[in-house]
Amino acid sequence: MKHITFTFDFISPYAYLAFEKLPVALQGTSYTVDYRPVLFAGFLKHHGQLGPAEIPPKRDWTYRQVLWLAHANGIPLQMPAAHPFNPLGLLRLALACGKDGSVNRHVAEALFRHVWRGGADAADAARLAALQAQLQPARDPAGDAVKAELKSNTEAAIARGLFGVPTCEVDGKAFWGFDGLAMLRAYLDGDAFFTSGAWEQAAAVAAGQTRR
Repeated sequence: MKHITFTFDFISPYAYLAFEKLPVALQGTSYTVDYRPVLFAGFLKHHGQLGPAEIPPKRDWTYRQVLWLAHANGIPLQMPAAHPFNPLGLLRLALACGKDGSVNRHVAEALFRHVWRGGADAADAARLAALQAQLQPARDPAGDAVKAELKSNTEAAIARGLFGVPTCEVDGKAFWGFDGLAMLRAYLDGDAFFTSGAWEQAAAVAAGQTRR
């Protein structure tokens, strides 16, 4: 049985798509999944990047592609009333319902669908309070322990080389993005690509030029 770590932030539509598609992508394999929320903005800050929604032309394309991917894959999706939004309340609520930095699929599903179905304001305080009442977390989402878990999850993911969400990790290999699910499945099925040396060779390509 393979153990997969699914690292995500509710702010990412690609994370939502991958979350919804994951059981189908892995159908017929033997696996367990550890769902770990992180703060995607922490990744961006560490790597000195802007998010896709912070670059106006890329923002438009991102939303169009996300809507297309949802349509093409039969996944219900409506853009929230405003995006990007502050996901901290959602991330902390998720962790308050879990333990040791992980959440179960039921909790993750409730929060993802809160954001990506219905077209409402994902960060609306009244909606968040209603969701908290529904989920009844065992811990205080605003407590220091929960805040520390989110920070720890984010820092640990960066230390493992993660740069984006969603990322699926298995056997020390990281598969990034919604479109990475097909590659993940190929790895689990024993595709010869992964024993050909190509995985290692890709990391050994020299950088011909860098911008300063």
